[in-house]
Formats: sequence, C-alpha cells, structure tokens
Amino acid sequence: MTTRGDRFISSLQDGRKVWLDGRQVESVADHPAFRGTLQTIKRLFDMVDDPAVRDEVGYKAEGRTDYWHSSFLVPYSRDDLDRRNRAFTAWAKGTHGVMSRLSDYARTYITSWYGARKELGQLHPHLEHKITSYYKEARENDLFLTTAAADPQIDRSRGLDDGRNADRYLHVVRETSEGIVVRGAKMIATGAPYTHDFIINSVQPVESHRQHALLMIVPANSPGLHIICRESFAELSDQEHPLSSRYEEMDAVLVFDDVLVPWERVLLYGDPAAIIKVRDFHTTRSLAFHHAGVRLLAKLEFVTGVAFAVAESIGAESFLHVKQKLGELLIQVHTVRGLLVASEAEAKPDASGILVPAYSYIETAKNIGSTFYPRAIEILQQVGGGGFMQPPSGFANFEGPFASLVERYFEGANVGAAKKVQLFKLAWDLVGSQLGSRHELYERFYAGDPIRGYANQYIGEPKAYYTDPVWKLLAETEPALLRK
Repeated sequence: MTTRGDRFISSLQDGRKVWLDGRQVESVADHPAFRGTLQTIKRLFDMVDDPAVRDEVGYKAEGRTDYWHSSFLVPYSRDDLDRRNRAFTAWAKGTHGVMSRLSDYARTYITSWYGARKELGQLHPHLEHKITSYYKEARENDLFLTTAAADPQIDRSRGLDDGRNADRYLHVVRETSEGIVVRGAKMIATGAPYTHDFIINSVQPVESHRQHALLMIVPANSPGLHIICRESFAELSDQEHPLSSRYEEMDAVLVFDDVLVPWERVLLYGDPAAIIKVRDFHTTRSLAFHHAGVRLLAKLEFVTGVAFAVAESIGAESFLHVKQKLGELLIQVHTVRGLLVASEAEAKPDASGILVPAYSYIETAKNIGSTFYPRAIEILQQVGGGGFMQPPSGFANFEGPFASLVERYFEGANVGAAKKVQLFKLAWDLVGSQLGSRHELYERFYAGDPIRGYANQYIGEPKAYYTDPVWKLLAETEPALLRK
C-alpha cells in the first residue's frame, strides 16, 4: 500500500534542479546524500496515518475521516495549542531534535497567516484570497515547506545602494501578465532539496528599492531556480554515524535565474511597509518560535541523556565536578521547559481569536538557545574527554583476531565494550563530526544575530514595569534638599 511518506518521496521527481558537488542530482530520492534523511521524513509523514500515534501528531479533518498534521491547526483553544505542542514534540523526539526544519516550522507561518487572513488581508486587496488558497493547498497535499530570507554574503558593509549587492540580492526584473520575473539569490535554505515550496521574504525592504520588496511562495521546481547544496555531511553507515546517516537536513543557496513567480504565489510585492508588518506579525513570531522552543527542548534533553550515559559508562558520574556539569545540563532543560509551560499558560487570543503563546517567554527561549546548545556540547566534550578519540574504526574489530583484546580494553564501567564504543560513536556525531559542527553553528545563528536578538528583547520590553518601583522608592526616601 502506498503511504503518505511514499507519496512525499515520489513527489520530489518533479524536475527540480538540485546541484551537489558541481553536478545536477538526477534523482533526489535515490542519491546517497539524501536517502537516509528522506527515509526519516517518510517515517514522520507516515505517523499521521498510523492509528497508534496519529492523534499525537495530527487532527481529524473537518467533516472527513482522514487526518492533517497539527502544524496546520489554527489554535483557538488550549487544547489546540496542546495538540500543536504534542505534534512538534513527536517529530522532534523522533529525530532527537537534530532536524530543525521538518516543515512544521515553515507550515506555522502559513497557518498563522491563514488564521489572521482577514486582518492581514487589509494590507492588500488580494492577500486574504491568496493566503486562504495556498493554506488549503499546502494542508490537503501535505506540502513540505521551508524558508529562505537572508541575502547572500557579498559585502555586508554596504546596503542596497551599492550596485554589487543590489544586482545580486533577489529582485524583480520585469512584470508579466502571468506574474513577476525575479533574479538574485537567497540563503540559507535548510531542507531545500526535498521541499515543495519556499517561503521567500525580504530582510530589509525599503521604499527606495521597491523591486527588492518581496513576500512570495516559490515552487522548488520552478524553471530557472537552482538549489546549490553545500558539501553533504551524510554518512552511509548508521553504526558508525547514527545521526549523520539519518538526519542530514542539508542547507543550500537558492539562485533565481529569471524565475517566473505566478501572481497567485506573490503575496506582496513593492510594498515595504506591508511586508514588514507580515514579517514581524506578532502571532506568527510567537507560534513559529513556540515550535523552535519545543525542538530545542528535545535536542537539549537528548544531549543531556548522551552526557549522562557517557559519564556512567566510564564511572565518572560520582565525581563532584562531573555532577556539577551534568546538573548544569538539567538546569538548561528545566529552564527551556519552564519557559514553554509559561508561554502556554499565559497564552492570550489575538485580534483574530488565535490563542498565542506569550512571546516574552518564547523570545527568551530563542535567545538563550544560542548559548545553551554550544555550552551543552562543550559539557559533553568535557565529560567524555579523550574517550572520544578511543573507539576503533568499524565494529568488525569485535569479530576479528583481536576481539578478546578489544573486549578487554574497550569495556566500560557498566556496559560491554561494543555498547560503549557504540555510545561514544553516537556522542562523537554530536561533538566532533561535520554534522555536529554544523548544528553548533546552526543553533548560534538560525534565529539571526544573537546580539541583536538580546538587544531586541530589551527594546521590546515595557521598561516602566521595572523602573517604576525604583523611582517610587526614591520618591519615598527623597532628601529634603531635592524637594526644594
């Protein structure tokens, strides 16, 4: 029987142009760089139809017997918000938090826009219709979505007034009766080789460069669109690289070589003010980073579990300095979990009736994640130490002529040699492999410049809540001299 996951993989044979190592990938589904990841995604997609777990990841379509993934559920109640959390958690735990762009993040953009379609529709005459039409198409066809917003790193010291940047940043070169023709590039599109559509928006749209002001949804198989992948970190052996063989998301630069985007997919164009309002829409930010917080929690829990297991396997868990480090990992986990609970407990309906998690807690989780995860990896490195350099290459050593010696010298405090080697290879995939290094970089920067993130949290906070008690106390104890 053809499953939902099977249909997803088959749908990728649509003429898209994916480039890896300078060559076009003829079949994404069959290429070793993508095969393991696609099997993971297939398994996740199939959960929506599995009677044992579908209520964890999906909700029943209105008036129908089939299910949709809960990332398409507009939350109007606490039960709806809980359903979304459970769905995000199921997929995050199903990949140990290592896959960050499993479509549920980008789907949240579309879902929040749909929920607020009447409010957002006031920005442009056709926006409500376009949002409604696309939301239904994405939901009913299980479309895999991802985002790409950043401009290519050419010369960050100059803006759009510099010709070198303006010509290569994504912009409209002409309008036709069918749509707009765009040229330029966008980065970094995580999950690009196997997405159906890209949500593309301008980072800093300005009135003086209206041709660069864009918010649109671009099909991955659009003629003229080139998906240029970085080096693959996928490994073929799931024994040697249990994470890299399954969860290599892939990142890519999108090159638009005169790509026609149909008017139906052009949500906004040439209106910087409207694009900024949609891009910074409070409900979208809260729901999207609510998802990111759920995934971060699953990832920190997994790193914590690996660190605990490594410490126990070498008999180091009783050392005070190791306990302190493991306790720090628990503090990270409980902090993020507490922020998520608080965000949901203080959720309030927006103008469209969407129940929105309290953004202050979501924003805090987003910002501290940029330092929590690198620190978690550092702790795992410190706990395992030189042991990460110890595992032999290949498990054939446990069957060869030196098997008895390998068993003797690679044994752990509470596990056999093979199991300990297996554990350390898993840990190495987190702390030392190409995939592991990519994830540390990702967690630092996926939400943008972390310094700006902290600064924005200060800018957006109502200061009077904190300063009023200070001035009140000073007024009560004001010297007579100051009252003259």
